[in-house]
This record gives sequence, C-alpha cells and structure tokens, in this order.
Amino acid sequence: MIIRVLGSGCTNCKKLEENTKKALEELGIDATIEKVTDFKDIMSYGVMKTPALVVDGKVKVKGRVPSSDELKKYL
Repeated sequence: MIIRVLGSGCTNCKKLEENTKKALEELGIDATIEKVTDFKDIMSYGVMKTPALVVDGKVKVKGRVPSSDELKKYL
C-alpha cells in the first residue's frame, strides 16, 4: 500500500501524517508514506485544497484533517 500526504508541509499536513501513521499502526498495516509538496504534483490529483490523503492512487480525503479512527475506514 502506498499512501501519499499532499500538502506544503503546514501544521495540518503534519497532523494528517501523524494520524495516518497512528491508524496504520493500530490496524497493523505495513505501508509506505510519501510526502508530496510540489504543487504541480498535488494538482495532478485534482486537489485544490490541502492537506489531502491519497491511498493507492485514489484521493480519499482533501481539505481537512480526519481523526485516526476515521482514517481507518480509508485504509
């Protein structure tokens, strides 16, 4: 599983990454987490508002920071 956190590196982007790591750990899932900060790359996913979460190439969340419990549904 490849997970991408899209965003500029702001506080919300970091929080999304933390919550994602926590959810993965609680579920026992081994995944690769990549940070995408280049706006051209972010826009290639159709995302105009960050942070966003992409799981295996599909945008699951954009423009907000879901809790780790909510993220479990997407993983």
